[in-house]
Amino acid sequence: MLFTIGRSIREARKRQNVTQSEAAKAAGIGRSSLSQIENGVIQDIGIRKVIRVLDFLGLELTTRPRGAPPTLEELRKEVEP
Repeated sequence: MLFTIGRSIREARKRQNVTQSEAAKAAGIGRSSLSQIENGVIQDIGIRKVIRVLDFLGLELTTRPRGAPPTLEELRKEVEP
C-alpha cells in the first residue's frame, strides 16, 4: 500500500514540476524521507507527515474495502502512456 501512495505522490509531484526538495520543505520533512516515501521503502513515518505531502500536492488519502474492484479512474491510469 505504501508503494502505491508513494507512486501517486511521485507522479503528482512530477506533473506539477515540483522537486523533491520543494515538496519536502513545504511538508516539513526531509528530502530523503520524501524519496523513501516515493519509493515505498520508508520504515517509519507518521500519517500526518504523509497527509501534509498529499495536501501540498492537492491529493487526498482514501480507503476502500480490501479486495474491492478497481475504480474507473484506476483503470484509466493503467492504460495511460
